[in-house]
Amino acid sequence: MQRRRFLSRFGTVALASAVPGTALAQMAPPPLAISQLRGTRSATDYGVVPGAIDNQSARFQAMVDAAARDGIPLFLPAGDYILSNITLRSGVTLSGVPGRTRLIYGGGGFLLHAEEARTLTLESLTLDGVNRRPADYAEGLADFRAVTDIRIDDCTIGGAGKHAIYLERCSGRVRENAISGARQFAIFAVESKGITISDNVIESCANGGVVIHRWQQGRDGSIVTGNRITNTGAANGGTGQWGNAINLFRTDDTIVANNMISGSAFSAIRGNSTRGVQIIGNNCRSSGETAIYAEFSFENAVIANNLVDGAANGISVTNFDHGGRAGTVSGNIVRNLVATGPYVPDAPGFGTGIAVEADATVTGNIIEGAPLFGINAGWGPFLRDVVISANTVRDARYGIGVSAAEGAGRALIRGNVVSAREAAIVAHAWGEPLGPDLARDPAAAPANVTVADNTAT
Repeated sequence: MQRRRFLSRFGTVALASAVPGTALAQMAPPPLAISQLRGTRSATDYGVVPGAIDNQSARFQAMVDAAARDGIPLFLPAGDYILSNITLRSGVTLSGVPGRTRLIYGGGGFLLHAEEARTLTLESLTLDGVNRRPADYAEGLADFRAVTDIRIDDCTIGGAGKHAIYLERCSGRVRENAISGARQFAIFAVESKGITISDNVIESCANGGVVIHRWQQGRDGSIVTGNRITNTGAANGGTGQWGNAINLFRTDDTIVANNMISGSAFSAIRGNSTRGVQIIGNNCRSSGETAIYAEFSFENAVIANNLVDGAANGISVTNFDHGGRAGTVSGNIVRNLVATGPYVPDAPGFGTGIAVEADATVTGNIIEGAPLFGINAGWGPFLRDVVISANTVRDARYGIGVSAAEGAGRALIRGNVVSAREAAIVAHAWGEPLGPDLARDPAAAPANVTVADNTAT
């Protein structure tokens, strides 16, 4: 330790021990204001007062414009601020007292908006939409477009008349927020450039939780992880367009991992026309339709180590008829399925644990309690190069089903342990069983199917 630093530290200790407590109190500097501690200016310095009964939009806008110009972060003291049509400039940082600084939407347009900004930070604020619908040109209560580095942390957002947060062509993060009661989606991100959505609590949103879309197929790079999403509705109806806790559309190279999801009207996680998606380690309970779905023209889906408990279908990696292909389904537990869902389904109906169609492997999964198939490979001619191995299936009507319809491609079913009510392994054409239980008579397998070393109990 340098001599000067040593003397500085220990000399201070000696002085403190020699000076009476009252004298120390008199010597102490006055306490800093909260805004000073945070290195910010307070809203009150600009004449913006919490708790004012009038709409303070004009003063608030002047304040954020000045702060952006001067590069000064803003602290908003606890209280209510009635606002409308606030445009946030590049570089603005707004922070408040968690749960006590409330920005209340006064109607007429939007609450917060930013466009073509480099950086933008919202922290520890409450945004209250009071269930007022924004103008048609505004997509969200907080509506941000083309922000290079956006950070929304530790905020509470409720009562959004449309989407709670709308992000278009943005990158950055949305972290540790509580979002509830949005009439559309909690978070709607379009044409993202690497958004991380993590550790949020999302509940009771009318049509979706976290929704990541693109106008055209392309690299998105979004990560959705560690969120708790409950009671996602489908107020707009449909057969899967709405009602998903996490929904990806036309996105390439995305990760959905370690989320806790329950009470989704349709899917816990739904990837429509995604490429290179990884769906890993999620807990999905009480899904109204298919819990985890890779559908339409998806490619290269990794679905691993998820728990599905309660759904109409467990995991579906299908739509080879639309170009959907290439997926691995491994290490998942799927249980407690039901044969009913939110609409009348096409054949074969609901109640299948894992369904795949093309260029797929299904390995090391446990399926327990399936009203129809534990695992099913292919539908009609839509089957190509599927491997089903080392899975455990219990309490299913049919343990493993495989299409043997005209035009169906190859499948290998090997080394599975199956307990089923009607047949352990069954070939079918459009759902109609063909021939004997192939677990007990593998030599009777159709020409496109290889069955070996399975155990039926």
